[in-house]
Amino acid sequence: MVKYISIWLVMAGLLWGQSSFERHCVTCHQEFPVSLQQIMLRYLVLYSSEQNVKGVMKLYLKNPMKELSAMSDLFIKTYGIKEKSKLTDKELNEALEGYWERYKVLGKLK
Repeated sequence: MVKYISIWLVMAGLLWGQSSFERHCVTCHQEFPVSLQQIMLRYLVLYSSEQNVKGVMKLYLKNPMKELSAMSDLFIKTYGIKEKSKLTDKELNEALEGYWERYKVLGKLK
């Protein structure tokens, strides 16, 4: 019994230490051949600014449509369109902020 409680406490501690982005996005996206960084670059090419990228991504996550996706037709045909997110607006905003901070290009180019 103590062993199970210890395992649960360790797992809960790991989850509490993670950002919304890590908890809700990273684990699922590890299954795809395209990295989250590559996806960010695709969105930047299409939508150019932080505000536009985050806005379109939030729209896509709340109401996934092929027209809003930055992924290729082949990718969508192979993997399909994402299911509608069940995250709250607050969780989505936190996840998108974490995503932007991790993969933004500005300030990282030399």
